[in-house]
Amino acid sequence: MAEHLTFHYDIPGDDFTRAGAASSSVKNKLKLIGIDSNVIRKVSIAMYEGEINMFIHANGGTIDVDVSQDNIRIVLADTGPGIADVEKAMQAGYSTAPEEVRSLGFGAGMGLPNMQKYSDHMRIDSTVGVGTTVTMDIHL
Repeated sequence: MAEHLTFHYDIPGDDFTRAGAASSSVKNKLKLIGIDSNVIRKVSIAMYEGEINMFIHANGGTIDVDVSQDNIRIVLADTGPGIADVEKAMQAGYSTAPEEVRSLGFGAGMGLPNMQKYSDHMRIDSTVGVGTTVTMDIHL
């Protein structure tokens, strides 16, 4: 891949039926430029989990994807309530999702652990009352 690509998505938090649209769009774009299917799988899973978290916890936000020669960086930013205890939130099965979301099959507490599992590097910057930014790198 000779070029540097960037994609930006505004994630509306008020329409759960649109959850996953951005990650699906990125998946299709990565296929078109010939990115390895294993990398696409990692990007798709990590980004989808983050996108769903934005719908569940933050009423939306933004996602920026930067594709370079050797890395795909995904930055998810929101102005939601923030994460009070990041270490606890990283524990598999820990969830603060409301019951209505859980009844839809979401909110099982695997979002952040899966984001970490499918990225090569992940950083969470969160301030209660301000919001959260998650940066994930997936190496090509």
